Amino acid sequence: MVSLTLAQKGTPLPYVAGALAEYANETRPNLYAVQWQEGASLKGKDKAANAVLTDDGQEFVGSSAAEAFILSALPTPTETAKWIGFAQERLGGSVAFKDLELAFSELDQHLQMRSYASGYAVSVADAALWGALRASAIFQRNLKIAGQQVLGAALTRWYAHISAQPFVERLAAAAANAQTAGKSGAKSTSDQGSFDLGLEGVEDGKVVTRFPPEPSGYLHIGHAKAALLNEYFARSHNGKLIVRFDDTNPNKERAEFEESITEDLRLLGIHGDVVTHTSDHFLTIYKYALKMINKGLAYADDTPHETMKDERKNGIASQRRDQSVEENLQRFELMRQGTEEGQTWCLRAKMSVDNPNKAMRDPVIFRCNLTPHHRTGTQWKIYPTYDFCCPIVDSIEGVTHALRSMEYRDRNPQYEWFFPALELRPVAIKDFSRMNFVYTLLSKRKLQWFVDSGIVGGWDDPRFPTVRGIRRRGMTIDALRQYVLMQGASQKNMLLEWDKIWALNKKIIDPVAPRHTALLKKELVPVTVVGGPDVPYTKDLPRHKKNPGLGTKQTVFSSLVFVDQADAASFAHNEEVTLMDWGNAIVQDIVRTGDVVTALTVQLHLEGDVKATKKKITWLGQDPNVHPVEALLVDYDYLITKKKIEEGDSIEDFLTPVSEFSDAVIVDANVGLLAKGAIIQLERRGYFIVDKVAAASELGLVTLINVPDGKAASTASKHKEDPNAQKPKSGRGNSWDKPKAKPVHPDAALGLPEPRDTCNMYESKHMYGDVAVAKPKDITSMYETHKYY
Repeated sequence: MVSLTLAQKGTPLPYVAGALAEYANETRPNLYAVQWQEGASLKGKDKAANAVLTDDGQEFVGSSAAEAFILSALPTPTETAKWIGFAQERLGGSVAFKDLELAFSELDQHLQMRSYASGYAVSVADAALWGALRASAIFQRNLKIAGQQVLGAALTRWYAHISAQPFVERLAAAAANAQTAGKSGAKSTSDQGSFDLGLEGVEDGKVVTRFPPEPSGYLHIGHAKAALLNEYFARSHNGKLIVRFDDTNPNKERAEFEESITEDLRLLGIHGDVVTHTSDHFLTIYKYALKMINKGLAYADDTPHETMKDERKNGIASQRRDQSVEENLQRFELMRQGTEEGQTWCLRAKMSVDNPNKAMRDPVIFRCNLTPHHRTGTQWKIYPTYDFCCPIVDSIEGVTHALRSMEYRDRNPQYEWFFPALELRPVAIKDFSRMNFVYTLLSKRKLQWFVDSGIVGGWDDPRFPTVRGIRRRGMTIDALRQYVLMQGASQKNMLLEWDKIWALNKKIIDPVAPRHTALLKKELVPVTVVGGPDVPYTKDLPRHKKNPGLGTKQTVFSSLVFVDQADAASFAHNEEVTLMDWGNAIVQDIVRTGDVVTALTVQLHLEGDVKATKKKITWLGQDPNVHPVEALLVDYDYLITKKKIEEGDSIEDFLTPVSEFSDAVIVDANVGLLAKGAIIQLERRGYFIVDKVAAASELGLVTLINVPDGKAASTASKHKEDPNAQKPKSGRGNSWDKPKAKPVHPDAALGLPEPRDTCNMYESKHMYGDVAVAKPKDITSMYETHKYY
């Protein structure tokens, strides 16, 4: 491995070299070991030594030399080389202020219709440009104070997008961690942790970590942190990661869970160098139990469970504690055979009766269980506890550092007790904080309750914190991985909000999410367009104006279009509005039945200034050959109404009465061609992921799940407690109950194709109460529009 050390206060800051190295690590993992070091120089008073790259004992001093070395091994086509040169010559070094302004402007112009500097994906050119801009004090000051007003919308948008790339996140996290480590008493932030666990005995190339999931459920976001941190420490020291399935409880474990965990780890980019099972070592663990009995360090006990629990709590010795070795061996053999008497016994380690740490009070290390094991069948009738087998298997598999969450901290002395007792090689153990989120349960037992109660549809329910659940909600693996690594290995327990991880996800999906249109079916309004085409026609428009690489979509232009009721109700006679992707139109006639608009007539005014109108309207045209597609928009609330469930709280007391909401819509025909898992942006509605294509839906509808964007409205709890409401037994309404008689739909006159099936929607209620709020006269009921970037 090549090492690259960067000076935190170097002149210039060596971000270009760092970005290039981490970019190279994307294609060849761990090619460069990048680290930051305190100071302005890495070679005494040599100011040019802002970076030092070492390869096989040879040093390359200075950022320019390091950049040249890294670039020599990377492909640099002509266009890419041009922008690398631009970064080094026009943005780096001692460039005059006026020349920098000109360079910023030129780069902004180049990025107007591009997501990347060169080509349709992140390239080494983007890495070099980002590094130069990150190192530029002038750019950073303008970005902080004025943003796009001075630097340009395209440049600031591109800079934010590249800043969210995994290779940049790694570099930024390393810089932040190094800076924190260099400041005593530095205050940590809630979204950036340290990777300093104070590991002892670390030797490059010899570090072995392990991730030991129990195959009794699906991986959740907390497991993802443990897996990623173990992988991070193994890779950062050129070591090895063991993925070990802790399959010691046949009552809960299934091959299905093991397969799902394997798949989730693969999606997270985690690949164990070795995959093992605790059951591979059952015979060895059994022999160590016999050794403990023979050494007088373990005894068989048939004390009733509640009595044993009370004795341990009060520091009272079991009556069986001083049995002879022969008696213990005899009873352990009955356990092994699974006899009726053997099933009443367990094996306990003779650690302590009254240790202040109750985890040390003679813990159980073997239990009798006749349930067939999913791998070993009926071979064994006894199974070791996690606390007993973990230190044994860690030691014999060569683990050097056992990293686990702080919930095990009280059991760390127990873990360490077994090594001298069994004459095993000791393993260093370190813990880190769990990643807890508001309104979220991570206990597998509690999550299983939701599944068994039918409140959720399964372990991949979008309301679940499982890897599969949040993926189904629209979380990208890149965002999850970046966020976990941003947390670091802090030992400070925190209750995290969901906003930052979803905001990070938005940065990743926004540049690549195609734009589409959706209109609510309820009270949909037909609009006659005077001056529109006599014959409907389709036109290919970009799926994403800022990313032409995403291709085009078909847009129908016709003299009859449809708009949302909310939009139509806000119009006034002779008001000029903008039909998005078409042009301006003037409202000529509004037909109402009561407060509901039933029809509109508008006159096209394509020469009008789209910048001068306040209302930008989404619409859908009609063509006999290109029909809009019927879809269901689904959104969710948290499953519980309390931010943090305390010890003693009953989940049933804090169930969200309704946590799933849906709206029937029509979407442009292009949406019908999308595959399951595609993420899109519905103009003015937000981001959505295709959960079901029409062919796979019971109702023949495309199902689109809302993807939170990190803003307060998308991550706040939607529930408001009604003191007079009776608490429901279930947190989930039944959205698929069919009506007894098919009602006449109020939109039947619109001539839209009928769905193959219909369903009752959830009853819509005011989300934030029934308090009437007066509207200022100069405010419309339209959505507020912002520039995307």
